[in-house]
Amino acid sequence: MSLQARVEDAPEERGGFFIGAADSDGVSAEEEEDHHQQNHQLLLHKANALASQNRLTEAISWFSAARRHGPVRPEQLSTFLVCILRNFKTKAAGPDALSGRARGISADDAFECPNCRGFLGEAVTVACGHTYCKRCLQRRLFSTCRLCPEAVGGEEKTNVLLCGLLDKWFPEELNTCRSLYKVDELCRRKRFQEAVSLATDAIRSDSETTVAVRLSRAEAYMALKQYSLALEDAEFCAKSSCSAEALFRKAMVLHEMGRVDESLHVFLHCLAVDEDFPCAKRQVEKILCDLLSPDENVMVGLRETTQNTSPLLRSKTLVASSQAQPQSPVQRQHQARAVSSPHHLDNEEKRWESQERPGLSRAHSLRMHSSSCGEEGLKRVFSAPQLGDQEKGCLLKRKLSVSDIEPYIIDCGSTKHKKGLTKGFKKQAAKAKTSRGVPEHLLDPNDMECSLCMRLFYEPVTTPCGHTFCKNCLERCLDHTPQCPLCKESLKEYLASRKYMVTTVLDTLIKQYLSQEYAERTKAHLEETRELSDLTKNVPIFVCTMAYPTVPCPLHVFEPRYRLMIRRCMDTGTQQFGMCINDPQKGFADYGCMLVIRSIHFLPDGRSVVDTVGGKRFRVLSRGMKDGYSTADIEHLEDNRVEDNDELEKLQELHDEVYGQARVWFQNLKIRFHNQILQHFGPMPEREADIQATPNGPACCWWLLAVLPIDPRYQLSVLSMTSLRERLVKIQHILTYLQSIPNN
Repeated sequence: MSLQARVEDAPEERGGFFIGAADSDGVSAEEEEDHHQQNHQLLLHKANALASQNRLTEAISWFSAARRHGPVRPEQLSTFLVCILRNFKTKAAGPDALSGRARGISADDAFECPNCRGFLGEAVTVACGHTYCKRCLQRRLFSTCRLCPEAVGGEEKTNVLLCGLLDKWFPEELNTCRSLYKVDELCRRKRFQEAVSLATDAIRSDSETTVAVRLSRAEAYMALKQYSLALEDAEFCAKSSCSAEALFRKAMVLHEMGRVDESLHVFLHCLAVDEDFPCAKRQVEKILCDLLSPDENVMVGLRETTQNTSPLLRSKTLVASSQAQPQSPVQRQHQARAVSSPHHLDNEEKRWESQERPGLSRAHSLRMHSSSCGEEGLKRVFSAPQLGDQEKGCLLKRKLSVSDIEPYIIDCGSTKHKKGLTKGFKKQAAKAKTSRGVPEHLLDPNDMECSLCMRLFYEPVTTPCGHTFCKNCLERCLDHTPQCPLCKESLKEYLASRKYMVTTVLDTLIKQYLSQEYAERTKAHLEETRELSDLTKNVPIFVCTMAYPTVPCPLHVFEPRYRLMIRRCMDTGTQQFGMCINDPQKGFADYGCMLVIRSIHFLPDGRSVVDTVGGKRFRVLSRGMKDGYSTADIEHLEDNRVEDNDELEKLQELHDEVYGQARVWFQNLKIRFHNQILQHFGPMPEREADIQATPNGPACCWWLLAVLPIDPRYQLSVLSMTSLRERLVKIQHILTYLQSIPNN
């Protein structure tokens, strides 16, 4: 029987459970346990399927049934949470209404952290090239970059250059940020009373940092069990900035106070502002897990609330109960109970997680007042898809948009803050933003010089250790050793990832404030690139082996000079270089063949396997050297065309004769040699109808020249020929000699 047929009815309790209610006689304990686990998994799959279809009322029943057969972990409710959040955002007039995703960086906000929109402070550049304040990264407030889809993680090391510039340009703001970091450090060390004192002094001395400092002070207040003061600070921050961090902090305080329904709504508001907030996601999943506990009173109340109660009535009942109903003894007990301080953890994210644990069991708290706001709040959040059009219309009248939800989410709890505070904060933020600019007398182009090339940064990249270099300069250093040129820290992982992303903030500052110097630097770079892209002047020469037109030539590139050469060929767009064999007197031979790069496979240590194929032949006119590798001025070679019809007919006959002779020789080779040739050079090219179609003649001649066991000097002499007849005669002589040798 299919799963759909087996789980069609509601999973109510019966004499035996509705799935697999088999006679237990003759069944071992192990088999019974396996059967129990299978039922549990089936129930979870069904519940998630219903949740993904937005049938949340039914999903609740199935999750409840699953909990009767085994534990339901919070992370297993992720699909359920996604649907709830989608409905919440739909009520909030669409995702864009609450979305707090950061905008692209411009010159006006180059000094702002893309996450908290505060001053960068101790700036940290992540792998994707975007820069955040160290506080946001330490608190693990997001897992993907705000400006691109790259994951954010790893050790937080400050950008040495950028921190030096900020200290020079904005010393007062940087000192204020350092005071904030001291508050956070005191909290990490559990010295909460000192943190409160320092934060209070900072608020009095600089009102522009009120939000960030108050968030840290709220955290300290909560650890000291002073929940009313913590809520006051959290509500101020939520009103002033409506940032995800402020909403999360407020939700945590409400949850610690036992106001679970309110905290759930604020957690959802936090996720509506920022879906990528891991701490808030885990907390909502835990709350939902407790709400879906197997307590029958809770589940019956939840179902009846969703199915039988008018949404408008639910709204009125909820607001009235939240505003007028006195706290239950359990809530008062929860608010008065002491919350043990979190254990010391090296990982900042674990420290946040430790603060997510309430002083009273959530499940117990919810069951004690299940008939009041807990179930109402949950159903009010996600019951909209189950309603008729008329009921939806009533519910949408009080949709949970930013403007409509704030009187409930932010003002509830007897807040003392007024709307004027929000306006005042916005004015202060606008003033700070418009007045923050680099002082002209402090601008110095020398501050933006690469320590390797001693020129203005061009495509600046920042290493994981925090040092900044031009992209090309750093790549050249890594060709020799996988270490930072300044601090000698290992960059093996950085080299293996090959993500040399431009540091956006520095690039923006250079273009904005050093536009003239940047234009000159760009002009010099373009001139260098133009010189490298000429295919007849200063052509890079790889001195290694023989290469032939149309014949593949795979290369293992490991020397630093050739790694640089290959990279330049790719950067300039030519994707070509010359290949010559060694010459003891001249350095390399007078004739060679151009190789066209088809693909490159980079190895973790910087080496690469380059797949190339032969192109045009050339003759060397003059030799040179650039950055360790050879260069040459060259002229390309082409076969002399045969115009006389009789001569062309004789040439075609010679070609057909040589081609037939070559095919016989190749087919008579031992199987081992035959397979090796196929593996390295591919099959023998097909006979060409027009033997003068290309400047290099038939491809079969070059394939034969590559596979025939002859001296490279002899091969070089054939490569340099511009007469197809002479080349065919030479190859015919070689084949005749090889076929005369007995096959041993």
